[in-house]
Amino acid sequence: MSLHPFNFSAPLMVLRSAQAHQVEIVDDVGATLHVEPNDTPKAGEEVLAWFALTKKGGRTIPLSDCDCELTVTAQADDSALLTPSFSAVDAEGYTDIPGARFTFPAVGAYTLLLKGSPAGNGDFTPFELDFELTVAAGVRSPTPSNAPTPEAV
Repeated sequence: MSLHPFNFSAPLMVLRSAQAHQVEIVDDVGATLHVEPNDTPKAGEEVLAWFALTKKGGRTIPLSDCDCELTVTAQADDSALLTPSFSAVDAEGYTDIPGARFTFPAVGAYTLLLKGSPAGNGDFTPFELDFELTVAAGVRSPTPSNAPTPEAV
């Protein structure tokens, strides 16, 4: 992965200073991951994972300009567990960014693989970014939920 200096917008600078948010950069795209609630996912409890996508120079990439896909993989056996659909969310000063609701089935380490390519008015290099998460004990769910619900955070 090639890292480039970015002139991120002010809201992303706030996000970068928060320890729980993860930032990944490749070519001309940067993404900050936030998981509700409080960047502390628990097994069996629904989360909202959203990604603040930013193009080099600080311009936000809205979901309408990105053909984005998310794959949730268990690190223990590298198996793809979920492919939740994105819906547009508004969060922490961002509008129309990709967000997905789903439930981690068990305690453990997971990778969230975000892939994107330009759509609509998108003007950026296609990307793949992976984010590692540890899921704590919570209420066990019989089956994972992967139906996103559009709403503001």
